[in-house]
Amino acid sequence: MRRRHRSNDNQDSGDINLTPMLDIIFIMLIFFIVTTSFVKEAGIQVNRPSAQTAERQERGNIIVAIRPNGEIWIDKRPVDIRAVRAVVARLKAENPLGTVVIAADREAKVNILTRVMDQIRLAGVTDMAIAAADQSR
Repeated sequence: MRRRHRSNDNQDSGDINLTPMLDIIFIMLIFFIVTTSFVKEAGIQVNRPSAQTAERQERGNIIVAIRPNGEIWIDKRPVDIRAVRAVVARLKAENPLGTVVIAADREAKVNILTRVMDQIRLAGVTDMAIAAADQSR
């Protein structure tokens, strides 16, 4: 007697449905892209002074750069000293969790640095830092 093996169409074939897993991976990718904070550059290279007590600031999203000749750069654009307050206030409104980091060249005049700090405080920002090069490197 010969037995015939019939395949039962009601049984699962053992295939795994990957569609829900791909949906989850796609949603996670979108989440990571949206929540990533991008590093903003001031737009110019400054020669920062070094300090032994320099600490790394991770959330410095608003960079204000001061060149040796007194030029002020914010968000890759030159800014007049009178416009610093308005520009910083706008950037702070866009990113309320970010801090302001002033990257002044070591040859920049203290007068310009003080005026920039004053304009930043007038914009309502109290958490600011001055960038310095780490001497331990």
